[in-house]
Amino acid sequence: MHPRLARWQLHGQAALVTGASKGIGLACARELAALGADLLLVARDGDYLEQVRDDLAEECPGIEVRVFAADLAQREDRLAVFDWIADLQAPLSLLVNNVGGNRIRPAIEYPDEELRALFELNVFSAFDMCRLAHPQLLQHANAAIVNIGSVSGQVHVRTGAPYGMSKAALHQMTRNLACEWAEDGVRVNAVAPWYIRTQRSEPALADADYLEEVLDRTPMQRIGEPEEVAAAVAFLCLPAASYITGELVAVDGGFLRYGF
Repeated sequence: MHPRLARWQLHGQAALVTGASKGIGLACARELAALGADLLLVARDGDYLEQVRDDLAEECPGIEVRVFAADLAQREDRLAVFDWIADLQAPLSLLVNNVGGNRIRPAIEYPDEELRALFELNVFSAFDMCRLAHPQLLQHANAAIVNIGSVSGQVHVRTGAPYGMSKAALHQMTRNLACEWAEDGVRVNAVAPWYIRTQRSEPALADADYLEEVLDRTPMQRIGEPEEVAAAVAFLCLPAASYITGELVAVDGGFLRYGF
């Protein structure tokens, strides 16, 4: 292999991906495995994760794929993930915080417990995962964290105020940790997708009128695919991105740059 090609590979790296059983999380796992990373996959549905493990192991022979069922909205489960990793003695060097959720309502109609649950899942879980991963990440020369944000953290996109607020907080967390942990050799970046074709987006995009509105505001005139988000995530994990930290990369078909 040409020496420069090593910068575009993840052999010898172990990546923890949350929400890895479907959609963007699964696409990230698949992309990282294709680049040579071993996988530590976390999601709530243990049975589904087992199938994902089998599929990825078949697609990428030679890659080690381990799975752990956990609900990262629960602090105890977040701690359990790192107990599991400690037992495995896996050399964790990459973290992709993909777990998230939403409930769309008018701002005045959110029950207090639902509002707090959204922040627990979308912000506090990611912050916890970063802090819990930090002792292991600082032991590796190419340690990186990538957080899955959203264009809703930048502009209003009808997702409901708490979701946009939580993603904006996640973006700022990314910037703060990038600056604080740069001296530790840990890079921290985020991506901000617009509409991506996943199970979560299917109901909204099934409305032909709404889909037309979305496409009218998207310069590339199409919906994104999970693999396109995963490609940006994978790049930010690569040694080739070694001088990039604190960035928010929009994967949005030009949506955030659209004027009138």
